[in-house]
Amino acid sequence: MSPVLAGVLQLLALMAALALAYLPLGNYLARVYSSPRHLRIEKWIYKGIGADPDTEMRWPAYLRGVLAFSVAGVLFLYLLQRLQGVLPGSLGFASIDPDQAFNTAASFVANTNWQSYYGEQAMGHVVQTAGLAVQNFVSAAVGIAVAVALVRGFARSRTGELGNFWADLVRGVVRVLVPIAVVGAVILVACGVIQNFSGIHEVGQFPGGAQEWNGGAVASQEVIKELGTNGGGYFNANSAHPFENPTPFTNLFEIFLILLIPVALTRTFGVMTGSVRQGYAILATMATIWLSFVALMMWTEFAHHGPALQAAGGAMEGKEVRFGIGGSSIFAVSTTLTSTGAVDSFHSSYTGLGGGITMLGMMLGEIAPGGVGSGLYGMLVMAVIAVFVAGLMVGRTPEYLGKKIGTREIKFAACYILVTPALVLVFTAAAMALPTPGDSMTNSGAHGFSEILYAYTSASNNNGSAFAGLNADTQWFNTTLGLAMLLGRFLPMVFVLALAGSLARQQPVPATKGTLRTEKPLFSGLLVGAVLIITGLTYFPALALGPLAEGLA
Repeated sequence: MSPVLAGVLQLLALMAALALAYLPLGNYLARVYSSPRHLRIEKWIYKGIGADPDTEMRWPAYLRGVLAFSVAGVLFLYLLQRLQGVLPGSLGFASIDPDQAFNTAASFVANTNWQSYYGEQAMGHVVQTAGLAVQNFVSAAVGIAVAVALVRGFARSRTGELGNFWADLVRGVVRVLVPIAVVGAVILVACGVIQNFSGIHEVGQFPGGAQEWNGGAVASQEVIKELGTNGGGYFNANSAHPFENPTPFTNLFEIFLILLIPVALTRTFGVMTGSVRQGYAILATMATIWLSFVALMMWTEFAHHGPALQAAGGAMEGKEVRFGIGGSSIFAVSTTLTSTGAVDSFHSSYTGLGGGITMLGMMLGEIAPGGVGSGLYGMLVMAVIAVFVAGLMVGRTPEYLGKKIGTREIKFAACYILVTPALVLVFTAAAMALPTPGDSMTNSGAHGFSEILYAYTSASNNNGSAFAGLNADTQWFNTTLGLAMLLGRFLPMVFVLALAGSLARQQPVPATKGTLRTEKPLFSGLLVGAVLIITGLTYFPALALGPLAEGLA
């Protein structure tokens, strides 16, 4: 079987699996976040944290819940790392330095999972399981909760109430993430992913010394890192490591986990707003962008330029032979078009245009299908922008799902789409202008610039993948990337929740013959165009200095 055919068959199998899961999971999520009932275990949790799950919240109260919970998460994870040296199960590893502990705490709470350390050489079992793995669950649940709050803003009328953050958070963990993660972990263990609490063992003697490996609860962390679009690996090689991702089947299964909830949430959106066709329109937009990126990535990596690439069947540098170009390309596009950041290949070793595709996927805002929760609310904000643009073209007051998009709403949407590019470009410019950060670059020229641009793009968009080649374990990068991750996660949430509150207070207006039909293919095309044009206008100069210059050289 040719490598190209193998890649196409993997793509078709993945799409079939997602199609089978779309309706049942999407409908289930709608029931979870609409049900008035609380499970017994949920009642125990509410009692333990002192929350009343039946109290409706307006957007400022909902936001305070998000921020208070996240601040507590950062402090807890920071202290856990700083105390690692005296904790049991630390495998003899020392406590984490302050700047790296801050970076890691910000990273995992912000659902980014950027790692400037070697996991198998720095983090013991307690930090990995009680700290990092826990944040993989709750940070994903926070993202879903904010997305559901925005959906309620569209679905409700003449009220500013968006639900209860604590109820949404707990339900996301208890009813959605934990059950799927348990099943997924069993599948991964059955396929060869390790799951234990063993210590460090020597596995061989070599001229340079002994090689040592430590075990860990890898399968349970691997499944939630993909399912929750987190991305942090137990080992430094991440999902290219055979302990995390041993076979082509597990590789495809992990891609399926990455896309599962973001895709299903479009169905949830349609069900909760009473128009499943609106959900299909959003899904079609996401699918168009994702498929286009996968096709373009496969084309760039399979293209035969030079005898070495011809002999290997494509650009195999930096890719695992057990996955090949097809599986690696699908994984790379899926992980950068979502906020996952897990990698099964070396993005820095992709062709110049291939590396640019991974970067562009993050620059779009990771909305196709995007992160767990963040992909849906990011695409809905872009839909608001697209409706506004359409309204300007035809001279009508823009409406979306029966809600007028006025001055207040468009200001919130505009602030949302401006925050992340500002963080990326300002931090990248500062790093290139100052003398010290440039010393961390392994390469010079366009590729070296791409290393720094990719790092801040990944951090600000809460992706977490690295272009590699950049030594990010410095005080400058640990601090600035940590700030970029926190601001890139929570500032957009402020505008999303404010937009949700504004929409929920409106009285729906009836559709007329002049109303833009946002469930039609025409609107999906308009939405794709708006996403690409806004991203192109924002990032093209930076891309021209990095991956485009390298790819066209």
